[in-house]
Order: sequence, then C-alpha cells, then structure tokens
Amino acid sequence: MVRKRLIIEMGMGVDQHGQEPTVAAARAVRNAIAHNALPGVWEVALLSDPNEMIVEVQVAVPYPEQVREDEVLAVLPFGRKSLTVESGGMVVQGKAMPELNDKNDEMLIAIAAVTVLVDNE
Repeated sequence: MVRKRLIIEMGMGVDQHGQEPTVAAARAVRNAIAHNALPGVWEVALLSDPNEMIVEVQVAVPYPEQVREDEVLAVLPFGRKSLTVESGGMVVQGKAMPELNDKNDEMLIAIAAVTVLVDNE
C-alpha cells in the first residue's frame, strides 16, 4: 500500500480567556476543516466509508504538554486520526478577567495543519 495525500488544510485558534492550550488547539483544528468538502475521498480515492481516511493533525501551541489530545481529535468527525503536538504558536498579553476564570493575562494562539491521506495500491 502507498499512502497518498489528498489535502492539507491549515488553521488558527485562540483561547483569549482561560489559558487552555487544548481550547486553542481544538479551535485551530476546527478552523482548518471548517470550509472544505472532500468529494475526492469518494470520487477519486474511491473510499466507501469516511472512516477509511487517514487524518494526521499537527498542532503547534504554547504549553504543548498540557494539551488533552482526545479533545483535540474529537473535533474531527471522521477518519483514522492521529495528533502530533509541538511547542509553538504564540502567547499574547491580554487582560485577565476573573469572571472568565482567567489565571493570568495570557492569550494562547495555536496553529494547525490537518492532512487527509488514503492508502492506495
């Protein structure tokens, strides 16, 4: 089997309040997949089930060790999913608001790349 890429989508996500890298990462993945359709999965790759797709996600976010991977992958509706999390993204000085459960003034920005692949003979 030869694995072939069909699409790579990029996205950005921000957690302005709460300082949760998982929230920023999940929003980046959601942003990456928000405006696409994948007819090639059925019409070109001839898959009969969307869960046959391989979906590889790469996210760069501050505090990657705090990311709850299952919550980020839950954003994806289909596929055989995997996630790589690495240090990156950005921390921006915001304004802490106690009523929004802020721990500090940080806003976290994550970036994501979502790659859809298929196995071909």
